[in-house]
Amino acid sequence: MAADNSVVAKVEAPPLTPLNVKSRLAPTPARPPKYGMTVKNVTGQPVTLGDPRATRALVALMDVHAVVGGAACHWGGPAAFAEINAAIHGLMFATTGRQWHEAFNFVNDAGHAENGIYALRANYGFDNLTFDDLKGFRSIKSKLTGHGESHINPAGVLLSNGPLSSALPQAQGLAIGDQLAKRDRLTFCVVSDGASMEGEAKEAFAAIPGLAGKGRMNPFVMIISDNDTKLSGRITKDAFSMQPTFEALDDLGWDVRKVDNGHDLQAVYLALEKAVVDAKANPTRPVAIWAKTIKGYGVKSTMENSAGGHGFPLANGEKIIEFVAEIYGGTVPDDLANWAKSLRADWEKKEAEKKAKAAAAPAAASPAVKKDKVQAGLAKGAIRAAQEGLPVFSVSCDVQGSTGISTFQKALGDRFIEVGIAEANMISTGAGLSKSGFISIVDTFGQFGVTKGNLPLTMAALSQAPVIAIFSHIGFQDAADGASHEATTYFAAVSAIPHTVVIAPSCSDEAEALMYAAIKRQGADRAAGKDGESYIFFVGRENYPLAWLEGATYPWGKAQVTQQGSDVVLIGCGTLFSKAVEAGKILAAKGVKATVINNPFVNRVDLDTIGPLVKACGKVVTIEDHQIVCGMGSQISHALSTSGIAHVAKSLGIDDEFGQSAYVAEHLYEKHGLTGPKMAEAALALLGK
Repeated sequence: MAADNSVVAKVEAPPLTPLNVKSRLAPTPARPPKYGMTVKNVTGQPVTLGDPRATRALVALMDVHAVVGGAACHWGGPAAFAEINAAIHGLMFATTGRQWHEAFNFVNDAGHAENGIYALRANYGFDNLTFDDLKGFRSIKSKLTGHGESHINPAGVLLSNGPLSSALPQAQGLAIGDQLAKRDRLTFCVVSDGASMEGEAKEAFAAIPGLAGKGRMNPFVMIISDNDTKLSGRITKDAFSMQPTFEALDDLGWDVRKVDNGHDLQAVYLALEKAVVDAKANPTRPVAIWAKTIKGYGVKSTMENSAGGHGFPLANGEKIIEFVAEIYGGTVPDDLANWAKSLRADWEKKEAEKKAKAAAAPAAASPAVKKDKVQAGLAKGAIRAAQEGLPVFSVSCDVQGSTGISTFQKALGDRFIEVGIAEANMISTGAGLSKSGFISIVDTFGQFGVTKGNLPLTMAALSQAPVIAIFSHIGFQDAADGASHEATTYFAAVSAIPHTVVIAPSCSDEAEALMYAAIKRQGADRAAGKDGESYIFFVGRENYPLAWLEGATYPWGKAQVTQQGSDVVLIGCGTLFSKAVEAGKILAAKGVKATVINNPFVNRVDLDTIGPLVKACGKVVTIEDHQIVCGMGSQISHALSTSGIAHVAKSLGIDDEFGQSAYVAEHLYEKHGLTGPKMAEAALALLGK
């Protein structure tokens, strides 16, 4: 590569004018918040803001509906941000003479706190939101998705969020765009301390003041909620302190203002009011409000919890009355109190129904099928290999409890490190450990592993430093968190990386066997002086049978035939193999003989097993929790075609759409036709029946 010294003649072009893209955001609320709290502005005049206690109570109440429906929720983040968001919205909604969104961009990078924004805005009646609307939070029928999704809720969300720090650099782009268009608009962006560990955040921390200093940006105010807490515990204790990062913001060019108590609404409001004035007066120096907060603020148990009550601590409505009462520290408004009472009454009714059903039910005829999460097997395989003396080392980035590798870490406490919320850094660290002679296992959610980790995975292979990855919550399995967390291109994203094997186990026993084999293979390759291969395991989050066949073995590189037939071949893997099993049973009841195949080695198609079975009937139906384009089905069909095996195929998958929030993945599977009955229908169609 060389410097570009080419000479290009200047050309004439019309003035740079942006497209006339009309905002789809809802207008400024016509009324003050139903439940308000009064502070004074810099001149001493009273200002009414949304009461943070109401925000917290509404978050708790709406979360109960979601958890009862089967969805995970967040409490700690929105509780920490309640005063910050109340002050920001009070300033934005005070805009006169034009709509609030013409004067301000509001970007929430802290996706875990989006439900707090819904609650606050319902208090204002923003976008005609009512408290009843909050009851549908995270359901497939609601636009109030787990994280802010502008494709589902354009009236309420300017930029989609969820993956930590992804929205901050987009906010940077908004401010650059406003400067180019000569708009009179200021950008607010709220950020968490956990998100500040990500690479994108650190790039934006440098770029925003750097570009602003060159006159390339409109006024910008960033607000950081610093509570030293992430999903799995305390940031400083588990990883490293973020204080030096925040202290360095001033050196990077930010005008840093500390707020020692981010739950003092008066102090927060005055800090933000002054920040807006100063940022507008000098757009070349963006303002950073560094607010000390407490995750889970408002309830003693979550304030003291090491993770700040990151998820919602109540599983039902049993204790919601006391929870809301503690938030208020006194009298709870009647409508919120009655809402809590109704949730408690619903719980009592269901408990009574359960007891009555249990009393009337006959004794179970046979024991229930044993189930477990697939990732539990991965941890077992890693422990087994470590016990045999292989140098297995775990590198995590905050979600090891969800990916299942925490079992390995607890069993072998000196063989892991947490690098903070930084997926790319995690994988590259694992590559460095691999180059140093260790067998490194990295883990995170599938969406973040394949998006933030794709280049590090490529560089690991290119550096002869293979890693083993556990990427969980793939496809629609992370239903409640919405599209930003739903990895639907995971096979496509990594299948073409050289020296990388993509594996989607469908049960815990299979996962244990294949993880153990992967570690052994990588260890043997490296010891023999070979480059070795990276192995990426994709798993869901739900429970599945420990095995699909009694006494099954799992030879490396082989597909598993669980049912033999002569009419059609059904192929699945991972999270949706159970649908292929179900489809095989449905077809059998209709007299159709189907072969059912579990295909865990996605980008290493086992033609020795699959080929003859397809050749015998010429008909294939595949199913996967993935985009149809470049998915498992397309890889199988391509392998069959290039081997000269004639066939007709139908691939069931996601057809060029994003996902959305739903209480459970099954709701999304039904919406997108990823079910056993739909797979059986597809097979019958191929057979002309």
